[in-house]
Amino acid sequence: MIAGTPVLDLDDVASLEAADSGGTLRSAASGGAQVRATAAAVGEGVLTRLSDMRPRSLVIVTGAGRAARAAALLVACLGDRAALPIVPVTAIPQWVGPLDVVLVAADDAGDPRVIGAIDRALHRGAEVVVAAPDEGPLRTAAAGRAAMLPPRVPVLDHNRLLRYLAIGIAVLQAIDPTHIGPLTPDLETLADALDAEALRDGPTNEVFHNPAKMLAARMHQRSIVLSGDSPAATQVAAHISEVLLSSAGQIGTAAELAQVAAAHNLISEAAGAAAPGFDPLFHDEQLDGPAPVQRVGLFVVSADADQLAAHRRLTIFGAGSGLIDAELVNVDAELIAGQPGEQSPRAVRPGSELEQLAVLVLRLETAAAYLRLLSGPATPADRSAHYDGGPF
Repeated sequence: MIAGTPVLDLDDVASLEAADSGGTLRSAASGGAQVRATAAAVGEGVLTRLSDMRPRSLVIVTGAGRAARAAALLVACLGDRAALPIVPVTAIPQWVGPLDVVLVAADDAGDPRVIGAIDRALHRGAEVVVAAPDEGPLRTAAAGRAAMLPPRVPVLDHNRLLRYLAIGIAVLQAIDPTHIGPLTPDLETLADALDAEALRDGPTNEVFHNPAKMLAARMHQRSIVLSGDSPAATQVAAHISEVLLSSAGQIGTAAELAQVAAAHNLISEAAGAAAPGFDPLFHDEQLDGPAPVQRVGLFVVSADADQLAAHRRLTIFGAGSGLIDAELVNVDAELIAGQPGEQSPRAVRPGSELEQLAVLVLRLETAAAYLRLLSGPATPADRSAHYDGGPF
């Protein structure tokens, strides 16, 4: 006896949409909308007060949720090239003062730690930007003294990284335009690339033309190891391992590629165990073939411009027992984004490392949404009270 087949067929659009009563696919596809909403807020002048500053540092105070991971991704991508230190913290350091900009990012407007950070930063004269719901005690703490960037697009908790990433980009572009400007994407351009990826990953596209569905099919019912070929890509891998656990109940681990390569033999040994659900009592090798064994799926996130070198890093996993299926997850094709009023779609290729990784975040979060649907219909306890975006 072997493990059962998936509950759903990924190419059965009607069944997918019916099963997605919690709006998981719509939430995962909303990355472009979150980035575009941030761009709209910037266009309304919410960050105007930062435009003439040359601060000593940018301090990012993060609360619960995806904000801490977004801050780590920004530091990994831009920390060594910015003209000022980018300091991710969980509380206001003692040295923060009028020469600093403080970005407070959190999901919970009632978190005492976040509210205390806003109050202390304002008391010390720092310029404060708040990326959190403008409500409750947090609204009282800011009281018109901080630049507010509340969420405008409702999404599930685990799909908020791209909003925090966009806010971090906007703040850095405002305070360090000379150095950061050329290294970061225009927010509208990034939103276009994310929308194009969301269209590719939509439920109406069949598996072989849908990167997210293909990833979900390869991740389903197997052990998963996620990694990245750079510090920033490793942060994306860690984020996706957390999303898989919280949204799909899929257990996977994330580690640096060097650590995974060093553990290659141990992973191969673990992969040789009997497959889940296999019962040797009912297995006949002459009729059923070799006994099924557990395989490990290794997914390496990459934004390397040299794709040949990126693929070469995976050759070690192709040797030996062959029980490790190694796959590079990258932006390997042009994305097509249709613009309002255009007769034909416009090709958009993500360029910078940060832009490519943002696109891969959306793809992998969508794959996690498909995995959630493959495991069965959502129950009321699975749905976030903060999301009302409806089905895809």
